[in-house]
Amino acid sequence: MSGARDILTQGRRLRDELRVTQARIASLEAERTEYLRRDKRAGVLTHDAFREASKAALRGSQRRGEPAALVLVDIDGFRALNGRRGAAAGDEALATVAARLRELVRGGDVVGRTGADELAVVMPGAPLSGARGVAERLVAVLEHGGPVTVSAGIAADHGTASLDGLLADAAEVLERARQAGGGRVGMPGRPAAAGAEPARGAVGALALALNERDRATGEHSERVVALAAAVARRLGLDGEDVERVAAAALLHDVGKIAVPDDVLRKPGPLDAHEAAIVREHPVVGERILRAVPGLGPVARLVRHAGERVDGLGYPDGLRGDDIPIGSRIVHACDAYDALTSPRPWREAFSHDEAAAELSGGAGTHFDARIVDALLAYLADRTPVDYAAQRGIAA
Repeated sequence: MSGARDILTQGRRLRDELRVTQARIASLEAERTEYLRRDKRAGVLTHDAFREASKAALRGSQRRGEPAALVLVDIDGFRALNGRRGAAAGDEALATVAARLRELVRGGDVVGRTGADELAVVMPGAPLSGARGVAERLVAVLEHGGPVTVSAGIAADHGTASLDGLLADAAEVLERARQAGGGRVGMPGRPAAAGAEPARGAVGALALALNERDRATGEHSERVVALAAAVARRLGLDGEDVERVAAAALLHDVGKIAVPDDVLRKPGPLDAHEAAIVREHPVVGERILRAVPGLGPVARLVRHAGERVDGLGYPDGLRGDDIPIGSRIVHACDAYDALTSPRPWREAFSHDEAAAELSGGAGTHFDARIVDALLAYLADRTPVDYAAQRGIAA
């Protein structure tokens, strides 16, 4: 009898072990399926998997009589980024945007890849305001932390929409956001607040206000425009990025509107307290520009135009490639013009003296590639007409 009991006990143990093994195999198969459903570069659902999961989520919301929303996200200047820094940089940017987006959404939201430079999230049970909050936080996080900016479009389902219909609606408002300068959220039912022409007008108006406030600063900014646009072209930036750099160069000192006259026009070197006041002007300039629809990307460049590649600049102490390339260009060109302009307490540097200063700061104060491009342009003196153009697109 004991032998029979032993056999039965052993059989039960083997069946239990078999069930455990089968459960583990099923778990591994599920993990493998989920792995294959995810885009390896972005870490989110592939296009097909996203569509499948999103349709199911929308059906669930519609059965429950709940709203749902969709956010479509596009990386600004993605093609230019790939061309300038290679596909690996594009993949890294996409993965960063996807990671930031996943941090902002809820557990039941569906995040996936919808295009080469596009991501989308379907938010079952969420109203339009919830989707807008996610999109605006994503835009703000990336504008301040990079490495790219994004535009977003939103669409809402009130119980009858299909996934394709929501994607089409979101794509329409996303396109309006891009045309308004990028780096912003497009909302359904109204344009993205301003297009390229109003943005151009705002750039010119702000430049005029700066010139009226302090003519020397305004004239300095116009000279920096010519240098910065030429350097941007030499570095291979595309036309849209060149225009943004030019706009940032023209407005990089706009925050000095808020600097007191006794500091701005002081006829000698600034003391520590006065220097601290002046160092706040990039942040003030950013706030001014963010209030203008379509100038978000330019505002970001202006904020970081005082950063140094060694991390000892201001206002955020960014280092190396974490500093937007447009800001690095403006910083070097701004320094050259400042050095070669006379001050009440010193004479203007000669070109050779200023070039030596820039070269000495290459790799610490300035981006070495940008210094090389700037000095090469100055050696050629290739004509550039940006200084005469006040209406530069954002």
